[in-house]
Amino acid sequence: MSGTALRDLNTLPGSERKSESSSKGSFARPCTGSIDENADKSQRKISFSLVSAPVNGEEAVNAGAEAGNAEVEYIESENLTDVEDVDTAVKTLVDGLGSKDWVVVCESLNNTRRLSKFHKETVLDMLVDVIPLIVKSLKNPRSAVCKTAILTSSDIFNAYNDYIIDSLDPLLVQLLLKASQDKRFVCEAADKALVVMTTQVSPTLLLPKLQPYLKNRNPRIRAKASICFSRSVSQLGLEGIKSYGIDKLIQDAASQLSDQLPESREAARTLLLELQTVYEKSTDLTPIVSEHPELSSWEHFCQSKLSPLSAQAVLRVTNVAREGIVLGS
Repeated sequence: MSGTALRDLNTLPGSERKSESSSKGSFARPCTGSIDENADKSQRKISFSLVSAPVNGEEAVNAGAEAGNAEVEYIESENLTDVEDVDTAVKTLVDGLGSKDWVVVCESLNNTRRLSKFHKETVLDMLVDVIPLIVKSLKNPRSAVCKTAILTSSDIFNAYNDYIIDSLDPLLVQLLLKASQDKRFVCEAADKALVVMTTQVSPTLLLPKLQPYLKNRNPRIRAKASICFSRSVSQLGLEGIKSYGIDKLIQDAASQLSDQLPESREAARTLLLELQTVYEKSTDLTPIVSEHPELSSWEHFCQSKLSPLSAQAVLRVTNVAREGIVLGS
């Protein structure tokens, strides 16, 4: 992993909140009733969208601070329409994504989404240049740019699946960071993008990418990575889990059972129950020829693959879950 990625991962959410709040101050604009005639067309459009209804007292400050981001149009993937001029959109895409004008950047991000949806092959060869610029927008302290970049990431996953695996690391770092911060609407968008990633990228390729983040020093990063890891394993299916290696997966899941945050622990429990089900189905399909069939039990498997303390913790989780199912039946 690059030094830049490590520095990004070690950035605490508090510092991002500071950047967000400071950027919002310059983002909001008061209702002036007029507009600069020298401004370009796109800027005039955004300026009008920032005008909000007058309110009194402290509400006016809060509404003013949120006005800009609240009025930016965030288009859901299913509502995207095709670009009017494909050639022009393609030719100006990279320059637009690298622009210093945040309005142009947002427009270019949305064009990236449209092109990925309606002209997938056209953008495929450009991904090596496009993805680093999407990552740059994900780091942008302006919430409008950041959220639009998150939406763009989702559409990239939907369109290109495994084609982006070699460029995934910087996207993954930023999405885990954004999903771990306190700004709710950015966090929710990043969570959705991570869901798309785990369903669209092959788990055999994605799991090795996620694994290092299970041990990240930021507990919120670990929690998000654990959830993604568990969800991605589910995509493997019974045969896929057997091929990937239950022994490797149980060690990863066991390491999260004692994690600081409940989200990590819950993701680990979910994964362990799935691994237990797969293991027991596998042994049911294999005739036991040994005089000691207990050696093929889930308990023996855990004890043979884990340290005594880890095995005890895993068996406690899976046995409690099994007892609950028996009592409920």
